[in-house]
Amino acid sequence: MLTRPSPVAIPADEQHWIDTVTTLATRFAETAADDDIAARLPIEHLRALSDSGLDAAFLPREHGGEALSYATLGQVVRILARSHPAVATVWLMHIGAAHALVTTAPPEAAAHFAAELRAGRRFSNALSEPAGGNHFLASQQDATPTADGWSLTGRKLFVSGSEAADHLFLNARVDGAPGFFGVSVDDTVSFPPIDETMGMRATRSRTIVFEGTALTAARRCGPPPATYANLITVGFAFISLGIAEAALDALATTAHRAKGGAVLADQQWVKQETAMVWAQVTAAMLMAERTAWLADAEDPQAMPAATETKMLANEVAKAAAALALRVGGGGAFLVRSPIQRIVRDAQAGALMAYSVPFSQELVGAAVLDAMG
Repeated sequence: MLTRPSPVAIPADEQHWIDTVTTLATRFAETAADDDIAARLPIEHLRALSDSGLDAAFLPREHGGEALSYATLGQVVRILARSHPAVATVWLMHIGAAHALVTTAPPEAAAHFAAELRAGRRFSNALSEPAGGNHFLASQQDATPTADGWSLTGRKLFVSGSEAADHLFLNARVDGAPGFFGVSVDDTVSFPPIDETMGMRATRSRTIVFEGTALTAARRCGPPPATYANLITVGFAFISLGIAEAALDALATTAHRAKGGAVLADQQWVKQETAMVWAQVTAAMLMAERTAWLADAEDPQAMPAATETKMLANEVAKAAAALALRVGGGGAFLVRSPIQRIVRDAQAGALMAYSVPFSQELVGAAVLDAMG
């Protein structure tokens, strides 16, 4: 695979984390196919990342972390997604939920959740609802007042890695307004039989049911700092970019394999279409790196840039996967081929909120307003 020199450099004192993840990802790739077939959560890989110290390193310094950069976050997610997209997705949701709680919860609760992350506990993001769609931040489920806060009876959808989670970053409607809480999984939380997804099967994204689950005032989160960029929002595009790179890897392997004496890599149409997808992936990568750079600079444009970037990266991943399938032909359609899994996984990003159509509406409106 060709390398892409980038104007956005990883801080020198964080490069060793990239090296660590690159080494681990090579091992993770060995189980990607089997984990997909079995729809098995790759918990051993997620624990390996935690055991390496990576999870704790993303904590703010005041909570014992290294406050790793968004530039490093993006490359970690990309490397993982290129090898095992489900690991990348579950890990991003986990670290994003933990970081949001530590950043926005009251001091005592923030210290507790930081200690739990350092101890290897797992977190999940429980925000999506049956009728929420792209408006996942505005819960439609009312919390019931209690003596020490509220309780929630309802359900959340597509919670990645939830069956291994110790704590959840969860929202509910409190007095008609959005409320966000840290919630520890207990016997009021249950998991109905899983309705397996077509792609990203190893994320085990599933429904959670809550029956009078406590939402305590002591664990109610406040608004994030004005300069805060959500880790999941920044990292989303890098999942699709890692998948796009995996598609190009598979395409190149197939194209250089002789078929009936001919090598597809020599065919004009293969070279032409590969060139265009390569350029699209490179462009989307630069946009994603720019988003991370804005987030590291605490620029308020980071979040709008993340929406633009996710929109493009999602579509580029699908285009790269589709081309890999065309080049691979019938062999790529076999279950044993990595290409068929890549094609399925590539669809997921465009469905995750903000979905591509919703992102297009937001970005298009902003562009037209600015140019009007």
